[in-house]
Parts: sequence; structure tokens; C-alpha cells
Amino acid sequence: MMVFVTHLLIALLGVVAGIVFGAIPGMTATMAVAVFLPMTYAYDLDTALFLLLGLYVGGISGGLVPAILINIPGTPSTITTPFDGYPMAKRGEGERALKIGITASLVGGLISHLCLWLFTPLLSSAALKFSSVEKFLIILFALTVIAALSKGQMLRGIFAGFLGVLTSLCGMFSVNNAYRMVPGFLKAKMQDGFQLLPVLIGLFAIAQIFQEAEEGMRFKVEKTENENKEASVFSLKDFKGQGVNLIRSSLIGTFMGILPGVGGSAASILAYAQAKNFSKHPEKMGTGVAEGLIASESSNNGLTGGALIPLLSLGIPGDSTTAVLISAFMLQGIQVGPLFITQHPDTWNTILIALLVCNILMFLCMFYPIKWSSKIIYIPRQRLYPIIIMICIVGAYATKNGRIFDVWTLLAFGLVGYIFGKIKIPASCYLIGFILGSDLENYFIQSISASNGSLMVFFTRPIGWVIWVLIFASIAYAIMDDRKSKKKALS
Repeated sequence: MMVFVTHLLIALLGVVAGIVFGAIPGMTATMAVAVFLPMTYAYDLDTALFLLLGLYVGGISGGLVPAILINIPGTPSTITTPFDGYPMAKRGEGERALKIGITASLVGGLISHLCLWLFTPLLSSAALKFSSVEKFLIILFALTVIAALSKGQMLRGIFAGFLGVLTSLCGMFSVNNAYRMVPGFLKAKMQDGFQLLPVLIGLFAIAQIFQEAEEGMRFKVEKTENENKEASVFSLKDFKGQGVNLIRSSLIGTFMGILPGVGGSAASILAYAQAKNFSKHPEKMGTGVAEGLIASESSNNGLTGGALIPLLSLGIPGDSTTAVLISAFMLQGIQVGPLFITQHPDTWNTILIALLVCNILMFLCMFYPIKWSSKIIYIPRQRLYPIIIMICIVGAYATKNGRIFDVWTLLAFGLVGYIFGKIKIPASCYLIGFILGSDLENYFIQSISASNGSLMVFFTRPIGWVIWVLIFASIAYAIMDDRKSKKKALS
């Protein structure tokens, strides 16, 4: 009983902190998980999962606060929330809009939780038949998702992904260490390569702080016009006739989460578009109706459980936040993939319980104290960021039991992430390449060694053929999508 109370309090901490990160424009769920990841050193895996999943759910949900109140999406997944949320706020219905969005978020999260529970074991069972050949091809397929992540800038995304793979191979095999072209004073430090935690925090947290510092942290919140003190009262009648829209949008978000690398923004846009296509009054969409708000918020929270499905069953991150979650498992010495559920049934059950608890806590923390939680957007960044920097440096220093090299790594990759932002190179593509690169080389060498050096081993297995089809289909889709994005940009 005492353990459950501890987990509940940790989950509450994660949810509240995630809501804060999500509600402040520019700070995302990925950044929240990255910043708090060092805290997991002090906890066992179960406790860490309650914290990280709370940050994930809270971070995704918190983005609706600025999206509705000030017309600025707090996170990429709330990109369509302002379409109807902000007009409602301008009419003095801000509180009602927030409560509609929070309720839709809860339903989306619960439906995605159900899908996670039902489909992950099935996918894991199928993946148990995978040899090192299929595992290599699966990782190769995951890397093709990089192209889909970088719409309109495919070459930059692919470059970032391969650069991430190259960086991850530093220190992969001891035979490579003797030939590494680095100064002598760095060779001892580089024996284990770059640690994931400093790289990850640098790319997503420190880089964002550099960007904000350049802009002078002058972000100001302007209150909406015509805002009435007495907002329209929320009731369940707002969901009357929206059952199909709610379930459809939640399933769209879950499905988009299962597709590695697609992201919450795509889920939100697709769900909103489908809601408009099936609406009886499509002309009202975008003028401040509950229908559009429900579609957006149920889909982006449906992403949470969906993105965990490929992570836990195949070891492939569904989005940038679950890419960060992989590191939490790695820090605890656990490998996610086809054998995860059978080898760690207790951890699997903990994930299911934690995700359910975090969704309920998210609803309770946002729905009832919404008048106060909406004030999060007024926190001055110049007061918040010094605390974040301190947490990041302490976490990086503790990565290998106290190495100042990891602190310099943190700052260096923060600079790399800042430069990526300047030259429009997606940091998420780099991160996926960095995380998957070592396994890519490892499974490639295992496959080649087992086949006595023959590359034909990658083309002779039936499951491998299926994966090759998926790889080429993913590449073809990414190319067409990239061309469409460029045409829209030119028109």
C-alpha cells in the first residue's frame, strides 16, 4: 500500500510538471521528460515509469492551455486546438473550452491505453520470430521514418539521421578506438562514446534555452479581447452527438502514434480534417465549436498509448518523447523489444497501471483547478530557465558517476541543437539516428558473421521481404509527401 502511495505521489509530480512544461509555449513533453530523466537515477524502474509517463501525459495535455487562451499551441500536437478553442475564448467561453479539451483528452488517453493493452502483446509475439537479420531491417525501417519526419527538407533530415548514427558509433567496438581521429587527451574519455543523457538533454533543453536567450526571453502574454469574467458553463451536453467524432479522433491519434516518427501534429491535423469531412455543419468548423476542439484534443492524447506500442513491442520509438523514454529503460539496464513483455511482465503491468493513473490524474489536475492552472502561461521564463539549467548540469554530471566530460558534452550538443535550429535541420531526426545507430551496426555484424560475409542473407527470409516492402513503401511515401510540401510552400 505504501509503495502505491509513493507511486501515486510521483505520478502526480510528473503530471503537474508536465502540464507546466506543456502550457509554456516552446517547452514540450519531450523537453520535460529529458529534463527530469536524471531524477530516475534515484528511483527503481517502476517509480521512474510513473514519473516519466506522468510527464508525457501532462506535457501533451498542457499544450491546450495557451492554445485556447492566447492562440499559441503549447506543443506541436495542439496545432489545431486554437482553430476553435481561441474563438471560444474570445467570446468569453475560455473556461468552457478548456474543460471540453481536458475531457476529450481523458477519453483519447483511455482509448489509446486500451489499444496499448490489446495490441502490444500480439505485435511482440510476432516479433519473437525475428532473427538478427529482421532486427537489422526493422531498425533500417525505423530510420526511413526520418524522411517522413522532415517534410519539405528531406535531405536535411536524412543528413541529420546519418550524422546521429555516425556519432552513436563512437566507442561501439574497442577495435575502433585505436584508430579514432581525436586528440590524445580525449581518447580516454571517448572509450565509451557519447552518453545518451547529455546528448539528449543538450539537443532538446539547452538548445531551446540558447534560442530563448538569443530572443531576449521577451515572450509576453496578451489577454484575449472581450474576455468575460463569467464564462459559459461547461456541461456534458457539449459532447452530445460527438461520440463518433470522439472515438474516431482518438483512434486516429492512436494509429498515428503507432506509425514511428509521424508525430502528434500530423495526428491532430488528420483528426481535425476528418471531423470537418464528416461534420453536418463543416462551415462552422474554425469559428469556435466544440466539434473541432474535441477532434484535436482526443487525437493528440490518443497518441500517448499508440506511440508506446512500437516502442515496447519492437524497440522503435513512436515519437521524439518515446525516443527519450528508451533511454530510461537503458539506464535501468532493460532492453525494450519483442522479449520485453515475456522477460519483464511486472514492468509491463506497471506501465499499464501508470498510464491509466496518469491519465486520471491529468484530468483531476486540470479540470477542477483550471482557473489557477491556466495562469501557468504567465511564469517569467528568465526565472524558470536557471532552475532547468541547474537540473540539466547535475543530471549530466551524474551520468557516469561524476564526469565533467559529460557536462561539456551537454553544452556541446546544446550548441549543436541550437545550430540545427538555425539551419533548419530537425534535431529529432538526429536523435533517432543516435539511438538506433549502435543497434544497427550490432545486428548488421551479427547477420554478416552468421552468413560468412554474404549480403544475400538480407534478401532470403520471408519476413525480411515483408520488411523490405515496408521500407520501400515508407521511402516512396516520404518522397511524395516531401514533394507535396515543397509545392505548397511555393504556391
